[in-house]
Amino acid sequence: MLDGYRMRYLRSGSGPPLLLLHGLLGYAFSWRFALPALAEKATVYAVDMPGAGFSDRPPNANGSFRAHAERLLRFLDSVGVESCDLLGTSHGGAIAMMAAALAPQRVRRLILVAPVNPWSAHGRRLAPFLSCAPVSWLLLRLEPCLGIVHDVLLRRLYGDPGRIPPGTLAGYSTAFKIPGTLNYGLGVVRSWNYDLTDLESTLPGIANIPTLLLWGSKDAAVSPDSAERLQRVFKHYVVEIFDGVGHLPYEEVPERFNSSVIGFLSRNFPEAS
Repeated sequence: MLDGYRMRYLRSGSGPPLLLLHGLLGYAFSWRFALPALAEKATVYAVDMPGAGFSDRPPNANGSFRAHAERLLRFLDSVGVESCDLLGTSHGGAIAMMAAALAPQRVRRLILVAPVNPWSAHGRRLAPFLSCAPVSWLLLRLEPCLGIVHDVLLRRLYGDPGRIPPGTLAGYSTAFKIPGTLNYGLGVVRSWNYDLTDLESTLPGIANIPTLLLWGSKDAAVSPDSAERLQRVFKHYVVEIFDGVGHLPYEEVPERFNSSVIGFLSRNFPEAS
């Protein structure tokens, strides 16, 4: 339980704690190819954030990056983890950076997979449109019919749709169809542009945390070009771009993704301060 609501998570492996944080349309299912490999090196926690996956959907929950980050830190408290390596993708990458900024002593290393960031323009215009009252009202009324749209959007996240693993669309759709999921998503985009400004103001606080930035060159959700600007935040960083891959490298090229993450976790960096 977290804040009075049920929060589902998967735990596997042994060793230093590693927390995996999904994107806006994802949940722990996103890590089905990464978790077994990473669990050989770490104690892995793959969460479904409140509002997503098979966790509860708290009504009227604050959907800001900061509120999500604070929930994530309370989750670490609840499972007795003082500090961890933190891997976040897309929207989860933004939350990971915010959590690290709020409590840098609790994050040893960051692994950011195409993280939402202030230098990617994607979403800046769409978020206010989706969250305006008339459009939100219409989307919520049409929610039972949005499964096809969800599948189309998911396909666009792959650089090569031919690499979509069997069962992927059905796996994501199962959680998407749980009542309250769309309302959760609309709550997230409602403060999107403010959140990006808030995130940018906090980034100097994570400069000393060793960071791995991973992107697909054909990412249609978060611009790969923003990696060049984001990397300037960090003093100790590694950047890897997967050629021809989209927004979900952990699903599209899982072996390459796992190898990159394990290699980074095996490196020695100066202690964050």
